[in-house]
Amino acid sequence: MIVIDKLCYQSGLRYVNASEKFLYAVLTLAMCIISRSILTAAAVFSVNVFLTVTKGGTPFGRYLKLLLVPAAFLLMSTAVLVINISGTPLDAFAVPLGKCYLTGSVSSVKEGLTLCGKAFGAVSCLYFLSLTTVMTDILGVMKKLHVPGLVIELMMLIYRFIFLLMETASAITVSQNSRLGNKDYRTRIRSFGSMGSALLVRSIKRSSVLYNAMEARCYDGEIRVLSEERPAKWKEILCIAGYECILLGTVIWSWL
Repeated sequence: MIVIDKLCYQSGLRYVNASEKFLYAVLTLAMCIISRSILTAAAVFSVNVFLTVTKGGTPFGRYLKLLLVPAAFLLMSTAVLVINISGTPLDAFAVPLGKCYLTGSVSSVKEGLTLCGKAFGAVSCLYFLSLTTVMTDILGVMKKLHVPGLVIELMMLIYRFIFLLMETASAITVSQNSRLGNKDYRTRIRSFGSMGSALLVRSIKRSSVLYNAMEARCYDGEIRVLSEERPAKWKEILCIAGYECILLGTVIWSWL
């Protein structure tokens, strides 16, 4: 099972109404993106971390490791905006490199910090939804929103097939390790290529078997999944509405 999926099933917020969590995540994400203030992004990030870690029960160390994935890409993209090579030193910092300077301006540093804050705030919204809501509940909410059935079916099949690929790759890796297929770097590279080709062939066969199994169960183009409806609570709805109103106020203030 994928780590995010396992954490989702163990979350203390799993049984909260899925529509509430989906609405909260989408609205908060929108507020974070359109805001010009880094304070709004910091507030969004802090609240989402509190809900996911404290209320949801996700281990803080695991949450930090998940944040390292987007952080690596974000830091590289932000560095491009902040750092410049110029013959004239700018007002924020300047490191001499021969006749040129590795330099940046105050405005670019502020823009980079704002971009980082908004990106981490947006990622925290997605992590909140993915770490507290199972995939079937998310697809159920999308069905209520009248998302095209074809999109939902493809999402469900892709989600299911990820586990099949991981199971097949794990079995191949265990088989290679038992035959010293990773004893050195050169052998590891060769084993990785062999695993990729074998995984492609087996995944095609497994997809055919999966489709035949669905056809044998009267598949008519729609995957029907049983889901438990959990009523929304007015207290939670009012808390979400109040929080979004506060964020909207900070967004309006940032645009003035």
